[in-house]
Amino acid sequence: MRSVMVQIPNTPTSADVARLAGVSRATVSYVLNNTSAVRISEVTRRRVHEAARELGYVPHAAARSLRAGHSRMVLMPAPAIPVGPLYGGFLNELQWALGRLDYTVVQYGSVGLQGDEAARAWAELRPVAVLVPGAGLGPEGVALLKRSGTRAVVTLGPDRVDGAHAFLMDHDAVGHCAAAHLYERGRRRIGVVLPGEPGLAAYSRPRLAGVREALRGTDAVVTELPLAYTEEAAAEVAARRRESGLDGVFAYNDAYAMLLMRALQDEGVRIPEDVAVIGADDLMLGRLLRPRLSTVHIELPSGRALAELVDRAVRDPGGEPEVHTVLGASVVQRESS
Repeated sequence: MRSVMVQIPNTPTSADVARLAGVSRATVSYVLNNTSAVRISEVTRRRVHEAARELGYVPHAAARSLRAGHSRMVLMPAPAIPVGPLYGGFLNELQWALGRLDYTVVQYGSVGLQGDEAARAWAELRPVAVLVPGAGLGPEGVALLKRSGTRAVVTLGPDRVDGAHAFLMDHDAVGHCAAAHLYERGRRRIGVVLPGEPGLAAYSRPRLAGVREALRGTDAVVTELPLAYTEEAAAEVAARRRESGLDGVFAYNDAYAMLLMRALQDEGVRIPEDVAVIGADDLMLGRLLRPRLSTVHIELPSGRALAELVDRAVRDPGGEPEVHTVLGASVVQRESS
């Protein structure tokens, strides 16, 4: 039998990078691990990075984790709901900020898994931190993650969870702003869209509660408007407008507002003369409509601030959980209201 020799290229090591850069292996480690405790000149840092690029050297994540006693992986379970431009921009800033702090961000698709069952799947990957969007994780899930070595669990949603850091999203304020605006514009029969998409109830219900709170004690009447995100469903809601007598609608967000506005206009309803409409998120598309869409501008937390919270928690895993109430809301009045 004829034999064939296959030459396997050598994998570059930190020692190779050190030789090419003319520095010690320790210096290579300090530079590539972004260690701040050791002062290294910018010239030396640049030389090490250039040598690593030239050789195609990639640090060994597992070895680095072994030395540090923990990984640098931050797990972000994929949201179970559609992510719009506003939240997508926040996630991009967060991932950039975590990367600057030398963390590796991994998105985990946990379709079909919820709560503590999902936490068990996350724990198998041994992340140093987990950022949990929305609701569902309980104290048992937080405890399970910490027993597996996770140093920081941070939730982003309407409620806090025992043992976890929390960025509380105050969605009540969004509904409160929208309702107060419609009432000030003279609207008294106000509809509130409740999206039919799975997972959005965690946000739409607090917004509805904010509407009710803003209108408590007034002569306004609030009507819930369940609405699937389809043209057919919007047409059905619009067709019932005359019998309901609605003269104002808070449509949950700009996407639902645009959907319902089109359906109302197709029914001959004048906006804002017959029905005033306001959304939320302040999307660019809303400004291109005719009439231009009024909206609630939402100020999400800084991705950099959340990244710094993760880093503090990783460095001090025994510290008291931090709780920050975020999500500023303010009305942007345009022609639709």
